Amino acid sequence: MKILTSLALFAAFALTLPAAAPIPAKNRMVIVISLDGFPAYDLADPKLPIPTIRHLMQTGAAAESMRPINPTWTWPNHTTMITGVPATSHGVLYNGTLIRKDDPLSVKVDPTPPETEMVHCPTLYDVAYHAGLTTAQVDWVAINDAPTITWAFPERAKPSDPLVKEMVGKGVITEEDISNQGHPSIVWRDQIWTEAGAYLIRRHKPNLLLFHLLSLDSTHHNYGPRTLASYDAIAFLDSCIQQLVDATKEAGMLDRTTFLIVSDHGFKTVNKRIQLNPLLASAHLNTEVQAVPEGGSAMLYVSKSHRDQLLQQLKTLFASTEGVDRIVDESEYASLGYPLPGKNPQMPDLVVLAKSNYGFSGGKPDASSVVVELPSPVGAHGYINTDPEMQAIFVANGYGISKGAHLGAIQNLTVAPTLAKLLGLSFPQAKGPIPQQLLTAPE
Repeated sequence: MKILTSLALFAAFALTLPAAAPIPAKNRMVIVISLDGFPAYDLADPKLPIPTIRHLMQTGAAAESMRPINPTWTWPNHTTMITGVPATSHGVLYNGTLIRKDDPLSVKVDPTPPETEMVHCPTLYDVAYHAGLTTAQVDWVAINDAPTITWAFPERAKPSDPLVKEMVGKGVITEEDISNQGHPSIVWRDQIWTEAGAYLIRRHKPNLLLFHLLSLDSTHHNYGPRTLASYDAIAFLDSCIQQLVDATKEAGMLDRTTFLIVSDHGFKTVNKRIQLNPLLASAHLNTEVQAVPEGGSAMLYVSKSHRDQLLQQLKTLFASTEGVDRIVDESEYASLGYPLPGKNPQMPDLVVLAKSNYGFSGGKPDASSVVVELPSPVGAHGYINTDPEMQAIFVANGYGISKGAHLGAIQNLTVAPTLAKLLGLSFPQAKGPIPQQLLTAPE
């Protein structure tokens, strides 16, 4: 009886104790790790060689899948994840900015414009920076010369970059490590970016770190998904994540760090290519139509002088072309999350989508065949964002994250508001829903 009474008194006393004070955001880290081209279907494989990611999933939260936006390309989806809005609002449609000229018609994608010209709305790192938090990026995209990034290790790093110079000065890397001499592989570059991420964690402890690795995307493009090369690349990425986790331990920050592991899109296997240049040449349209192919989709631009006639010709042409799944014109853009050409001059006049097993490419105008069988499979993305194979991954672990939460299918519009909540920031433009079971009690 005395024991029961004592237990009851202890329970009552415990209920009156104040909750542990939350740790201010300026004393914490939120690390976003993007594994470019990691499909949700791979994460569902229980025998995938990913011990680090598996542990983070089991002791944190994971989604069954995460839906990207259209177009399912790298830069638009990364920009959505840090703005909380689709391409209709942030304006990034390509892996760069499309520059169009008329008379004669020409288009090209330029990856070099500064972030302030490329992204048309506030980003999470803008809000964090102006709230007094420190921000960092390693190989993130659509972020060139961003004024609200405290420390940057760009994809095309130079010895004169302040963070690079600092790391070289401390003997962490050499100038040779970031040079293009010897044509370094993407695996080498991912390892250098991992060194940079670990250094930032140990030395500077940024409140927000955006970190991006590319070797899996490159492997999938060259050898296709669900291949031995693909699984090797995934295992390598898992080891890179472990290096970042170890760095938080060395920095004494593990218990006050949140990890989000995401990807931008999935991948499909391609055995046949639809070559757009010989197709357009065969219809005598190659001087008045420009095509930008990206795997599962192709963006088509036509001469303004007789736009309507050209669009009808293109619809007829693609309707009879092997491997074409769907022709999307301006009447469907809004429903698919594309901006209207009048709102964003980068938007094409027509979008064409490929069937599974097919992907678009350029090809030589005088090629004898429009559709070619590939000698070995490759991989592609760019298909419609509802395609099951285009779904991305989402794993969360650490400070503020519920343990053992299963999130089902989510959208990548969820990422930005989740990050804002974790950092205690007001970010009203990011309207994506945060799964109730993802975060611990508000702090």
